[in-house]
Amino acid sequence: MKYFYLVSASFLLAAIGAPARAQLQDGEAPTPEQVAAGEVVANPVEEKEQALRALHAQMAAVRWTRPAAEELLAYIQRIGEEGLDPLDYSADRLEAALAGRDDAALSFTATDIFLRVSADLALGHARSDGRVDWFASDDDLNSNIQFELMQRAIANNNIRDTLISLLPTHPQYAELKAVLASTQDQATRDVVRANLDRWRWLPRDLGKRYVIVNVPAYTAALVEDGRVVARHKVIVGKPGTATPQLSAVATGVIFNPWWEVPESISGEVRGKRGYVSVKNGDKVRYRQPPGPSNALGRMKVVMPNDYAIYLHDTPSKSLFKKQVRAFSHGCIRTEDALGFAQLLLANPAWDKAAIDRTIAAKKTVKAEATISTPVYIAYFTAAALQNGGGIRSYPDLYGRDAKVVTALNSRSGEVDIASAGTQ
Repeated sequence: MKYFYLVSASFLLAAIGAPARAQLQDGEAPTPEQVAAGEVVANPVEEKEQALRALHAQMAAVRWTRPAAEELLAYIQRIGEEGLDPLDYSADRLEAALAGRDDAALSFTATDIFLRVSADLALGHARSDGRVDWFASDDDLNSNIQFELMQRAIANNNIRDTLISLLPTHPQYAELKAVLASTQDQATRDVVRANLDRWRWLPRDLGKRYVIVNVPAYTAALVEDGRVVARHKVIVGKPGTATPQLSAVATGVIFNPWWEVPESISGEVRGKRGYVSVKNGDKVRYRQPPGPSNALGRMKVVMPNDYAIYLHDTPSKSLFKKQVRAFSHGCIRTEDALGFAQLLLANPAWDKAAIDRTIAAKKTVKAEATISTPVYIAYFTAAALQNGGGIRSYPDLYGRDAKVVTALNSRSGEVDIASAGTQ
């Protein structure tokens, strides 16, 4: 899982590994002969030190005006509205710098704080330990964008608007903020704060058309122009084989698919009728041909990702009647999968009649979508109800809220595993 945060010199040092020098092990000093041969410098500057020097130089080059620094201070004093802790952003340091006369110190302090605030607003405060199985890509911010934003914001004296522009645009974010502002109940506040941060883990703008799966709610929704055009019940992974959170792009659908049995569960099908064994080097893998008992049902969505997770049909349709629907090995079984496929494809050549003919022919066919559609598999344990109606809570199926809250209550955004419980 990769996260990039340019937040402060100390955080940068923690993120950078030991330098790698050819033919030298970590801690091994170069010999005089290696120095003489020009293989290494006599007093090498470590990668950490080089990165730190570069960061300090870049930060020192930024010049803050006092009105801009005052606007930054006012923003972080109210950052609790976003479910974040003002103490995490060193308002006292900025106040002290504003009270002093050292403009260089003020600029350095304001830059450090702006970088941390902007990273948390755009990418979320909780770091890796608080994001169990969260692999969704979020490329909203990097160091170059941060510095460009900051310099424009200073020049245009619009620090507050610049920081606001980093926040998620999905209506749920604003609605959850309203719930947070209206409740004093700590348990509710913790749940809302955790889910506000999860929205920040996703791209700020999910797109004009996308699919979002909410694992704790057991639903998949197709959204177009901000409107839910279809919502389907889904079956997700059991706690022991949890569905990971990720983003992918759906490009089509395979009707009458073969099921390529994952090696991790091949023992469950070994020796059973209806499976084809295939020699794979020294191992044997298993495939299940299309048919009424195929584990994928009559269709699967083509959405390549590193975890072989996708939406598909199922022959076990009675399970959709249950309230708790955590039965899979991680993939997402979808109710009315053929209807979902038709909507996803949005292809006149693949209307209901064409899909029915293909299913009846029992041949494996790949149907291309007219437009590629982002798919976000998320984990939200609360949704704000409309018109100030509070929140709808969903069971914390995989026990992840506590780690997010612990990370939010930590200045670094890291989780002390012992204090947050285990997965």
